[in-house]
Formats: sequence, structure tokens, C-alpha cells
Amino acid sequence: MVETAVLGGGCFWCLEAALRQLKGVREVVSGYCGGHVANPDYRQVCDGQTGHAEVVRITFDNEQLSYHDLLRAFFAIHDPTTKNRQGNDVGTQYRSVIFCQSEEQRATAEQLIAALSAKNIWSLPVVTQIAGGELFYEAEPEHQHYLANHPSQPYCALVVAPKVRLLREQLAELIRHG
Repeated sequence: MVETAVLGGGCFWCLEAALRQLKGVREVVSGYCGGHVANPDYRQVCDGQTGHAEVVRITFDNEQLSYHDLLRAFFAIHDPTTKNRQGNDVGTQYRSVIFCQSEEQRATAEQLIAALSAKNIWSLPVVTQIAGGELFYEAEPEHQHYLANHPSQPYCALVVAPKVRLLREQLAELIRHG
């Protein structure tokens, strides 16, 4: 069965490139969610005045990839303990957030966060927000498939590509082959 997830954890270029490689993923679209301005654009969101987070909308086959495993991948590639920041990307648009599309997704997210917190994986508490299914706005075309289209761009080489490699190393069993 096809399911949709909306996740924010820093720059959407990183999330899109890393999560696209998971088995069962059909589509990953970069966009904006959780703000108060209709039809925001990249500049507005980057200025931090719209309240939106940079997110990805993932469409996946939950018979090949469970929502739980998708969230495991999400937590493997970003720091859920830093409020409104991922590395040098700072602002509410870079917050760690899960926009749940159902009560089942909310329960899964809450359970996984509790389990990860109990394992003391991080030295600080998880600050990932769990929110309802908010309106998703697709980002401009130049932000889609960013790593594939700009592999030698410095941000891609220094930030995006390492997250892609990290996911392949940490969760190899979830990576699509071929």
C-alpha cells in the first residue's frame, strides 16, 4: 500500500538525496510545510519569516519500507537534538519535525522517539516536533533532485553527499539495490 510521509530535518537537499535511495520509495519531493504564508518561495522560507520548515514529502510502498524504518533512516541522517539548526544551517526552517499524516504515524513517531531516547544515542534530549498533517507546498524546480543535478557544488560535496554515504553505511539493509 502506498503511504506518504512529510519530514523536516535541516536542508531538504540532504533529506531528498538520502531518503530517495531507500527501497520502497517511489518519490521524494522537496518543499515547505508548517508555516502561515500561502505559497511561500525559497527566499521567503530562508528568511525565516513564514514559519515553514524545509521538508520532503516521501511517497513509499509500506510493504517494502515501513514507516518505522523510514523514520529510522530520518533519525540516522540528522541531529534531532538541536533546536532550529542542523550544522551551519540555523533557523526555524531547519527544525527537526515530523508532519504526521495519520494517528498511526503519530503513534509510531512517538514510540520511536521514546525508544531512541531510552537508548541514550545522543547526549542531549530529542527536540523533534511531532505535528499534524499541514499543507505542503512543493519547492521550486531547481530544488528538486539537487544532489543529482549539482554533484560538484561545494554544499553537496561537503554536506549532502556525506549524509547519503552515512545512510548507506548505517542502514544498508534498507538501501535499494540496482
